[in-house]
Amino acid sequence: MARYRRLTLCEREELSRGVAQGRSLRALAGEMGRSAATLSREVRRNAGSCRSYRAVPADGRARARCRRGRRLDRHPQLWGWVQAKLLCCWSPEQIAAQLKREFANDPTMRISHEALYTYLYVLPRGGLRRELLVYLRQHRKRRRPRSRGEDRRGQITEMISIEERPAEAADRTVPGHWEGDLLMGKGNRTALGTLVERTTRSLILVPLKAKDAASVRRAFARELKGLPRQMKLSLTYDRGKEMAEHRLFTKETTMQVYFAHPQSPWERGTNENTNGLLRQFFPKGTDFATLSRREIKRVQRLMNGRPRHVLGWQSPYEAFENLLH
Repeated sequence: MARYRRLTLCEREELSRGVAQGRSLRALAGEMGRSAATLSREVRRNAGSCRSYRAVPADGRARARCRRGRRLDRHPQLWGWVQAKLLCCWSPEQIAAQLKREFANDPTMRISHEALYTYLYVLPRGGLRRELLVYLRQHRKRRRPRSRGEDRRGQITEMISIEERPAEAADRTVPGHWEGDLLMGKGNRTALGTLVERTTRSLILVPLKAKDAASVRRAFARELKGLPRQMKLSLTYDRGKEMAEHRLFTKETTMQVYFAHPQSPWERGTNENTNGLLRQFFPKGTDFATLSRREIKRVQRLMNGRPRHVLGWQSPYEAFENLLH
């Protein structure tokens, strides 16, 4: 990954001329060899009080901001508090929210989760950086660019949007509504199917011989076949092509499939969280082709036998049985 370079005064002058001429930032970015996001951020942050962008004043504002340093560097108490929470596996969003609650009257104890992410990923390489990044939910060495919600994988025909899913599924008042996904293995060559019931958090792990739509549809339908009819109401899935045969799946299982919006994993939060917990047993790089069905189902039993706070310390097995009887 190329190292980020701050805009020079010459680049700011070129940007200023382009803005004055009414040209688009995207066109200017292409000519300058910069990203359109960089130019947009520059104009937004360093435009004058009348919202006009001029190179020399903008350069001065940017240099003054650099001299002040980053917020976490200027406030050691804030940085110490943030570090302590990171080491307790708090997410940046949780940290930012708790700061507002705990230090409501202290403006120095404030930082947005975006600013915290940015700070962590620009820390110099070293022991502290490695240690703190390990405690983030996603252990990435670099931050991925933020998605704008577009679907880059093409379209699945005749999809039914999650917006049409019954309200009973959204508020979890009626069991039988499931979320599904694939847990990817080494090099994305193998995968494990995961199905989670939204009300009881019951988990079904689906061994897969292949990831194509037909194989996934047959394997999912086979695992769900033994469930009582009242526990097979719907399945919410992302827009992965492995669910392209959703109409045939519905015909085989009576379960209507609803598709989440593109790049919106929170709409299948129960499944996303469960996949994260499964990494305790199946760390990234696991080759699922080498695991027997018995090994996979052993993990399923362990997960379903754990008491869960969200279930009043019942296990998913107990919650499922109580609802049935």
